[in-house]
Amino acid sequence: MSRPDGAALPEGKTIRMGLIGLGAMGRHHARVIREVDGMDLVAVADAQGDKHGVAGDLEVLPDVGALIGAGIDAAMVAVPTYLHERVALELAAAGVHAMIEKPIAATVEEGERVARAFEDAGLVGCVGYVERCNPALLEMRHRIEAGELGSVYQITTSRQGPFPARIADVGVVKDLATHDVDLTSWIAQSPYAMISAQVAHRSGREHEDMVVASGRLANGIIVNHVVNWLSPLKVRETVATGEKGSFIANTLSGDLTFVANGDVRSDWERVAVFRGVSEGDSIRYAIAKREPLRVEQENFRDRLWGRASEAVSMSEGVHALKVVEAVLESAATGTTVAL
Repeated sequence: MSRPDGAALPEGKTIRMGLIGLGAMGRHHARVIREVDGMDLVAVADAQGDKHGVAGDLEVLPDVGALIGAGIDAAMVAVPTYLHERVALELAAAGVHAMIEKPIAATVEEGERVARAFEDAGLVGCVGYVERCNPALLEMRHRIEAGELGSVYQITTSRQGPFPARIADVGVVKDLATHDVDLTSWIAQSPYAMISAQVAHRSGREHEDMVVASGRLANGIIVNHVVNWLSPLKVRETVATGEKGSFIANTLSGDLTFVANGDVRSDWERVAVFRGVSEGDSIRYAIAKREPLRVEQENFRDRLWGRASEAVSMSEGVHALKVVEAVLESAATGTTVAL
């Protein structure tokens, strides 16, 4: 249970970590947890075994019950999305803190039950939105907070690339677009107010594989997301445009570029009321590029210790899920959905 000072565990206590799910993401979490100071990976579980060979000397346990039985303080949940609720609720009932890979659950209702269970139990519950830990996006948010963009007008994202063989249970909206929804709301520090979307099914699968969505945040910023997993060209780009210029984050390389608005004051009386823009100076910032997944686990550790932390809360995870479900609703009904 949470301590009165807000820490779930004593400051500096080595956290006995469990990991459930040893697939495409779980194997990376296993490595990173072992590298993070203050964390000790003491138990792993996967009903399908350890196909990537990451367990090392640890026994591969069959399920979350066995993982809990190993005496863990906290768990990383990296199972398929449809299993998130069942695994998370069992952890909460056992008093185990957890970080769940995005999205928090398969549906909003499931996500709300998970968030409520952790809150009611006084446990730390976080969601693994690793893009928030990308160095380019961290730098962008910091500079926007510092006023370097002035008023923010628009945020656009492009997340495109080949089909990931790891995905079987959801479409591109809940797998990939959820990243863009979460990071946009985080950068703008505002929830979504409305969303409109179109999807396409081109690969013969049950779920959608392409989406274009546009909307507005509660603070008035307009947004646009282009997401698919049928492009031979891999693109990961977030652009924030405001009165002083544009920040362009390439989250594949971790680079952040600023293109300033040029000064184009006009003496022509009829257009002097409009202060236009032109391309001004361009700066590519030199920033430290730490591995995002490691930063994510350190954020979880710090939250458990009661330190200031950028870990994503379960309530934020539920909001992102509400938005992506609204994306699917909009595409199915041809309407703009208010949130």
